[in-house]
Amino acid sequence: MNQTPDYIQELRSKFPILKTKVHGKALVYFDNAATTQKPLEVIERVQSYYASENANIHRGVHHLSQVATQGYEDARKLIQNYIGAGKESEIIFTKGTTDSINLVASSFGGLLQEGDEILISAMEHHSNIVPWQLIARKNKLTLKVIPVHRNGELDMEVFETMVSEKTKLISITHISNTLGTINPIKDIIEKAHSFGAKVLIDGAQSIQHGKINVSDLDCDFFVFSGHKIFGPTGIGVLYGKEALLELMPPYQGGGDMIKRVSFEETTFNELPFKFEAGTPNIVGGIALGTAIKFLKSIDTKQAFSYEKRLLNYAEEELKKIDEMTLIGTAAEKTSLVSFNVGKIHPFDIGTLLDKQGIAVRTGHHCTQPLMDFFNIPGTLRASFAFYNTIEEVDVFINALKRSLSILK
Repeated sequence: MNQTPDYIQELRSKFPILKTKVHGKALVYFDNAATTQKPLEVIERVQSYYASENANIHRGVHHLSQVATQGYEDARKLIQNYIGAGKESEIIFTKGTTDSINLVASSFGGLLQEGDEILISAMEHHSNIVPWQLIARKNKLTLKVIPVHRNGELDMEVFETMVSEKTKLISITHISNTLGTINPIKDIIEKAHSFGAKVLIDGAQSIQHGKINVSDLDCDFFVFSGHKIFGPTGIGVLYGKEALLELMPPYQGGGDMIKRVSFEETTFNELPFKFEAGTPNIVGGIALGTAIKFLKSIDTKQAFSYEKRLLNYAEEELKKIDEMTLIGTAAEKTSLVSFNVGKIHPFDIGTLLDKQGIAVRTGHHCTQPLMDFFNIPGTLRASFAFYNTIEEVDVFINALKRSLSILK
């Protein structure tokens, strides 16, 4: 295998944490599906905001408030352009993907009536299961689950039979956080719209691995977290089509989401502020804008293509190990691999890998129904970003072999 290209090494140099040592070993960070690391400009932007711009935003007449407001709203514009939304007002800042889904479940889901149906899939993260269970129970809705094949692909034949006039919403992950499966969301959206149903795309695992254009997809909602795309934690985005957001009632009440309040009646603010109650994560929004700028400054097509090389190489090397079982072998995958080795618990392997400086994720990955489907307690998951290297994959494979020699 060829060594890591120079342009990847250059990108890697922009992420200071990658120089860290863990237990005396050079850090190999293969937990990018849980959270991505941050480039230096994002880290510095957080510091500079608190050092010289800190103030509450919107309606402030003083200089710092106006500077902070401008930075926050500039970030909204950057995100709008990056994901191809039609209007700034269609970009709602939230705490993250989970918060965004809960907003739609509470607000849009609250408009649904007894007997209406919501479709999710068997590979969903708990964050895209539980909110729908809650609103389904409250409003007496029917929640249906699209099955998956053993290779981790959606059963599209069954899906075709599930959509009907009763279907009001399909909420589905773009890319599985456990399997790496890339779902055919354009086909799903087209089918849903033919019956008048709306579609929410959980983009938590896709936003950092490829170009997203919500207008081209024609999805009704798209959600993601800032920390999955090289930005801070505690900030996320809900994109929604303007007509739907106008129709939906507010999710939370408080400051900034109102026009006028009296004890008799309250009138709500215009979009996007109707859904942004209270003081937001100002620096999070601004630094997420910086992360978007960073991505726009690099050759993402080249970087994302390199991630695919990493995945292919890692899977080839893993398959050479005795008793190796890859969980998720879909034809279309992102740079993530889940696996088990024989009957060894993934936690035990992960613990020994950590002692060798390797950061991976073990467990059910917040997809317990999927683990039940495969009849396993969990998996060991290695997930890659463009700042990872081929050499790191070799280090990981060798560390894995050493760990297995101890555990077998």
